[in-house]
Amino acid sequence: MIPLKTIEDLIDKHSLLEKELSSGLIDKKKFAEKSKEYSDLNEIVNNAKKYISYESDKLELQKILEDKSSDDELRKMAEVELSNLDKEKENDEKKLKLFLLPKDEADKKNAIIEIRAGTGGLEASLFASDLFKMYEKVSNKKKWAVELISISRSEAGGLKEVIASIKGNNIYSTLKYESGVHRVQRVPDTETQGRVHTSAATVAVLPEAEEVDLKINESDLRIDVFRAGGPGGQSVNTTDSAVRITHIPTGLSVSQQDEKSQHKNKAKGMKILRARLYELERSRIDQERSKDRKNKIGTGDRSERIRTYNFPQGRVTDHRINLTLHKLQDFLEGEAFDEMIESLTLQAQEENLNNLNQ
Repeated sequence: MIPLKTIEDLIDKHSLLEKELSSGLIDKKKFAEKSKEYSDLNEIVNNAKKYISYESDKLELQKILEDKSSDDELRKMAEVELSNLDKEKENDEKKLKLFLLPKDEADKKNAIIEIRAGTGGLEASLFASDLFKMYEKVSNKKKWAVELISISRSEAGGLKEVIASIKGNNIYSTLKYESGVHRVQRVPDTETQGRVHTSAATVAVLPEAEEVDLKINESDLRIDVFRAGGPGGQSVNTTDSAVRITHIPTGLSVSQQDEKSQHKNKAKGMKILRARLYELERSRIDQERSKDRKNKIGTGDRSERIRTYNFPQGRVTDHRINLTLHKLQDFLEGEAFDEMIESLTLQAQEENLNNLNQ
């Protein structure tokens, strides 16, 4: 049961915001903020009002059922309405609980995605490339902007590592379930016996942190500059433009050498470092909150095998929710991606609701 006071407060807040917004007395900055809050409440206020009136509506129907003078037809109608009312109450209660769940502030943020080839040599790097292309296609369909931060290529068009920034609406809330080990089972082009090989790539999705989210002291950073080149370098520069930034308190280190400008490499490196430090702090807070409880979804544990892409059988399976889609090519084209994400989101919401009820 949700306390009635909590529901009444939602309705009162909605009413107050409505009056404020129609008064014309709010400055532009607050107007946008309060409009967003009003819009969010607008989606739930009807459920809240129905939930409040549930007990009085139920009482009226029960009176009809208990009244011996009520004719049979009226009583049958009351029974049907009462049954429907119970279902509506259950539905409204679930929607209200979901609305009242603590919001993850990072959900609205842009994201930094890091993909690295894992076990499996060349085949793993080709799979890493396939994954990156899939996220590019998803981004294209959703009109998100993908900005390459760094890339290290292997032979035959594969990727050893790629880091990119993805910008748009609610990026992190959509992509956060992608963190983990992605496994592929397929027959490589070089395989003459037709045997299926298994290889893997790791994906890390981090919310892109702004300077206001995280204060990094310059005194906590060690910045080394060196000449770009060698593995991963796209070109060999004759100047010391490559940058390595080390965050001394945590030991986290980021190297960036794709740009010819030291300034640009430092800016890109700081973007990655800020995202990793922000995620480190979020993980620490989450662990403190959950104590020994381990969430099945969204742990962000990169050692956890989350999904298998089986080419011979044309299926993709997410192991966290035991969901298999027999449309692997559609999934890689970004067509069936939302179906998987919606199922993962629903599972996460169910778990959060269960934790809320404990």
